[in-house]
Amino acid sequence: MGLVFEPVASSAPADLYRSDVACFVGFVGRRAGRPLPDALRAQLDAGGWVRGPWARPSTQIEDLLDLPLALDSWHLFDRFYDWDRRAVDPAGTRRCASYLGAAVRSFFARGGRRAIVVRVGDPWPVQQDNATRTAQRAARLARLLPAAAPFAPHEPASWRGLQHLYGLPQASLVLLPDLPDLCAGLPPPPETARALAPPPEGFAPCDVEEAPEPDTALQRVPAPRLDAAGYQQWREALNRVRGFLARHRRSATLLAALPLPEAGTRSVAGVHAQADFLNYLEQAGVLADGMAEDTAQGRPAEALSQLAWPWLRTRAAAGDLPQGLEPADGVLAGLVAQGAVTLGTHRAVAGDRSLALLRDVGGAEPVPAWGLAPDSPSALLARRVCLFAQQSEGWALQSDVSASALEPWRFGGASRLLGTLLQAAQRAGDTAVFEPNGPALWARLRGTLEELLAGFWQAGAFGGATRAQAFSVRCDRSTMTQADLDAGRLVAVLQVRPAMAIERITVVLKLGHAASVDALAEESP
Repeated sequence: MGLVFEPVASSAPADLYRSDVACFVGFVGRRAGRPLPDALRAQLDAGGWVRGPWARPSTQIEDLLDLPLALDSWHLFDRFYDWDRRAVDPAGTRRCASYLGAAVRSFFARGGRRAIVVRVGDPWPVQQDNATRTAQRAARLARLLPAAAPFAPHEPASWRGLQHLYGLPQASLVLLPDLPDLCAGLPPPPETARALAPPPEGFAPCDVEEAPEPDTALQRVPAPRLDAAGYQQWREALNRVRGFLARHRRSATLLAALPLPEAGTRSVAGVHAQADFLNYLEQAGVLADGMAEDTAQGRPAEALSQLAWPWLRTRAAAGDLPQGLEPADGVLAGLVAQGAVTLGTHRAVAGDRSLALLRDVGGAEPVPAWGLAPDSPSALLARRVCLFAQQSEGWALQSDVSASALEPWRFGGASRLLGTLLQAAQRAGDTAVFEPNGPALWARLRGTLEELLAGFWQAGAFGGATRAQAFSVRCDRSTMTQADLDAGRLVAVLQVRPAMAIERITVVLKLGHAASVDALAEESP
């Protein structure tokens, strides 16, 4: 007779002020023979997925298919998701890790504390032929990013894939780790296996089990790489995610790993990806030049995303991922989440040695040069991309930036701060939805928002020696037109000065029949 220990999920209510919760949407298997415990089933029931008007079939619930499940440890994810059993070949004779599983593993290993997983299906074989990949790509993309019908925010029964993020106000970070692999073709196998440098000895995350001896045969399986057409598909998918966030979840930030380009890949203008990666990304439309970003509708869509580069050779990935390479989005998510808890969401995680130094990373593909020259290729790339590079003490995150070219939104901490601010302001505004729209409500909401911003200022999120220098709140006749009042809209204007930012950022909050929140950037006086 033996003892069976069943992990129990936390029953604490969701904290909507958290800024360290990551939502992973993608393809991963479900562990066989592991029925859901009562605690996890109760979590799904509380979300309305078990009973009520948008209840899902019992088989779908047991399969955890297209359902958001919040987990507070790697061990819970490992118990219920078959993340390490992805078929390498169509026959299924060999197995490796899924990219979603590897991202969740790195998230918890780097300090993440809560992950929400939306499983949209099982992963496909790594070495699936190109004809099958191409034929099934549209259907797989539709599972991640449904586009067959307009999104119905008030019909959760219709939500699929990324759409679940609308009902997860506690999720500040969103990752789709399968996107590069989904848009890649099957490259020819390399002629010879590339020898891997052993990772340096040092700190190993205690929440991740010791990785097995590397599968040398798996090292010869190429990581996914994209040609020009694949990069175009990936860019279009990326923009669709940004568009969804801009319309429905401006408080969330997309963390995405830049795909590896195939050898010889060039942009339409002839820019060689391997020779000048930043120029290639700009020519391919992945990065806008700043002038093209639409600020009329508020915070530019590119500021809602952070791109990670390059792919990393971690100790864990050496044993279970093709070529021993891991996309860097899961690593970045863990660092950002840990920084939000220990430093504050407004702080840059790249400058903190205790967070950014990665002692279990032994290399990367490609290996970026890191120099002090401000006009070096790596330094220029680091202005738009969260760049991991090697320094004297080891591999580390060198830059914490959004993908925006506009200075007010470039600093990653400032962009995430605005997301956290919008999240908190929306929570404060929810209590006023059914109040009479008049001076009494305006004064009360103005006071609530001022106290909210004062808390951010006291935590060091804003610059300025006084409250007046750090922020201001207006909610009166000057912020609303007669048309706004007739339509039942309440508009509050917040101006904040993020710490370490030169520009002042204006946030316009609109509360009404179709509430929305816009953030407008303007120069400081």
